[in-house]
Amino acid sequence: MSERRGIGALSRTAKDGILGALRQQQPKPGLRNDVATPMKPRPVRKRGDRFADIPELKDIRTQRAVADLLGVGNPFFRIHDGCAGATTVIDGREHLNFASYNYLGLNGHPEVAAAAKDAIDRYGVSVSASRLVAGERPFHQELEARVAGFYGVDAAVAFVSGHATNVGTIGHLLRQGDLILYDSLAHNSIVVGANLSGATRRPFAHNDLDALDELLIQHAHRHERVLVAVEGLYSMDGDFPDLARLVSMRDRYGFWLMVDEAHSLGVLGKTGKGLAEECGVDPRDVDIWMGTLSKTLSGCGGFIAGSASLVEYLKFTAPGFVYSVGMPAPVAAAAIACFDLLEREPERVAKLRSNGERFVVKAKEAGLDVGDATGTAIVPVMVGDSLRAVHLANRLLERGVNALPIVHPAVPERSARLRFFITSEHTHDQIDAAVAATAEEHAGLAKAGFGIKMAAALAKATRPA
Repeated sequence: MSERRGIGALSRTAKDGILGALRQQQPKPGLRNDVATPMKPRPVRKRGDRFADIPELKDIRTQRAVADLLGVGNPFFRIHDGCAGATTVIDGREHLNFASYNYLGLNGHPEVAAAAKDAIDRYGVSVSASRLVAGERPFHQELEARVAGFYGVDAAVAFVSGHATNVGTIGHLLRQGDLILYDSLAHNSIVVGANLSGATRRPFAHNDLDALDELLIQHAHRHERVLVAVEGLYSMDGDFPDLARLVSMRDRYGFWLMVDEAHSLGVLGKTGKGLAEECGVDPRDVDIWMGTLSKTLSGCGGFIAGSASLVEYLKFTAPGFVYSVGMPAPVAAAAIACFDLLEREPERVAKLRSNGERFVVKAKEAGLDVGDATGTAIVPVMVGDSLRAVHLANRLLERGVNALPIVHPAVPERSARLRFFITSEHTHDQIDAAVAATAEEHAGLAKAGFGIKMAAALAKATRPA
């Protein structure tokens, strides 16, 4: 009878060897099999090492140890040498790059770089104060006017962190006794903001507006303020909600509707104006537009756009704005330059859409599962196993393709995947080559049975008491 068995295509002997190696690395205190050894006193940790014993860190280190023994390298925090676009340089080698938010290829564009450099020459690299106190500069007002004009609303306010934009706005607008309903796949910043607010929180099944309607019927009448938060383009799945129906529900129930456009600005709609343009909806029918400057706009930070009253309230009272330094000049100037290029060259948006659709078509032809991806800038390739997804990413890197895994707990274990970010700068040949390599490596790992169950068993067997 063959020794080859089980998950991972490892023999029983090989598995026992891995377990033994891990046990040698992590000996348990106390008695060994045959020789009594005195218990060593627990060392006094230095003041800077007081977090070394927290269980969450031990879990991370145990997972690393198992991965190391299985020969699965860490795919995260790789250093890129230079500007990352359709290609990137890692360890001195050029790779096809599908791990960048540079959707329209504007990061590194000469006009964008020149605008940032000119702003530094005039204003320096920091405004050195909260805007409310002494940090207000002309480019802040120009950027906010561009955002408001882009969405066709009254006003906008810029924050220095995209994540903090959602956390600070939701956590400040809502309070105990209010109700927040959000898509189950909403970004972490929406969930954290909802938790911070103290309001009652209810997620609804992803893009299931019937489920949202049920929640509104059951709960909305009990609360003074109700917020419904969705994303314009979901960053894990590459799909988007039915905005027209959401607006109709807003009119019926009277809730505040918030749309996070972090990944949809510059991506959805004929001219890149986001979900409203994609769905043929008047953007003024959405109460709160949120977006980031770190994707299409090639900077860092976020914004809220909507009515003049909303923006006035946030500018004077939102802690994330009032108690933060103002946005630096080069970031604001770069975003303004990106707006100029987006409005002048809408063909970039069309090319991005064409590339996204091609990736989805080719992936399906190759037998890859892309979930509910709509052929925009984000395409998941479902793997269904975190360890296999990590190993797949490493195998692709060896073949010159950079695509990162999304694993538990960011997504459920059965939904572990590789996530491909498509840009307008990718060529058809680059897309086809990436899809072919992914399909080949994915099939090989699946056939071998390499996966998380074996690693979980190893971790459980070797975790220190």
